Amino acid sequence: MGIVVNETNFDEAVLQSACPVLVDFWAEWCGPCKMMLPIVEELAAEYEGRVTVAKVNVDESPSISARYGIRNIPTMLFFKNGEVADKQVGAVPKTTVITKINALL
Repeated sequence: MGIVVNETNFDEAVLQSACPVLVDFWAEWCGPCKMMLPIVEELAAEYEGRVTVAKVNVDESPSISARYGIRNIPTMLFFKNGEVADKQVGAVPKTTVITKINALL
């Protein structure tokens, strides 16, 4: 499923990660986020050991959302070496996300 990150572990889990990180910003009430959930879970399994998949609940971690200017969800940020390397807003096909992940590897 990936890891759940929040204000207490975001920097260590995402910014200090040795491998690329996909961060999925979502909320319980968000329909498109629920549509993306199976895709994100599949990617976490398929890229295990090569890419960390992290989930940030925007309602529970508003400071992280504010830090990265998250205004719409679902939003995925792709981190490499602690920096945002790419961004995807909205529900998209799995192939779109795979293309962005592969660009980081």
